[in-house]
Amino acid sequence: MNSRHEDLLRMVRRNKLVGIWAAKRLGLCDESAKAYSDDLATATLDLERSDVLGKIRADFDAAGVDHSDEQILCVMSQSWLDVADKKQVKRADTSDAALVQIARSLQSK
Repeated sequence: MNSRHEDLLRMVRRNKLVGIWAAKRLGLCDESAKAYSDDLATATLDLERSDVLGKIRADFDAAGVDHSDEQILCVMSQSWLDVADKKQVKRADTSDAALVQIARSLQSK
């Protein structure tokens, strides 16, 4: 996998982790939490939906969740550091492989 695809995979994984964190704050559980984090992860691949901070901010405001943009950005940064470890990428599961495949298809268009 080349560097560009690794970076995309890391961003997808970062957004997945941020989505899991945000889903907990929004009170989402089980399938709803998974769907929320999956949506943020796949938003990486869609330029029109790639504003993860904006999405979380809007969702938190609508739900009355009291977190500042700085707090959200801190979680996003920490999640980026968490997935930047190459060992994380090597342990990628099949859903990550599918996302990389989608990303490759989008990049080739």
